[in-house]
Amino acid sequence: MSVEPRSLLRIVLTNDTFIGLEVGQGNAASQAVEDIARQLEAEGKIRGTLLLNLAFLEALTIYGLVVALALLFVNPFV
Repeated sequence: MSVEPRSLLRIVLTNDTFIGLEVGQGNAASQAVEDIARQLEAEGKIRGTLLLNLAFLEALTIYGLVVALALLFVNPFV
């Protein structure tokens, strides 16, 4: 089974996209934990903002998956 170079490039680019989004989620969560540790009285606001941001990042991950599947199977550039 051989893999076309274009397909391999698409796979690498989509994996980089997912890795970047997951790193962003990890950074957001770690920063929120640090902020909560510094200001306990603002825990509710920080947690709410964190959950909203994580939901947006997860939506971007799903959109990236849809684009990746479209590029792999539909192949609009041929």
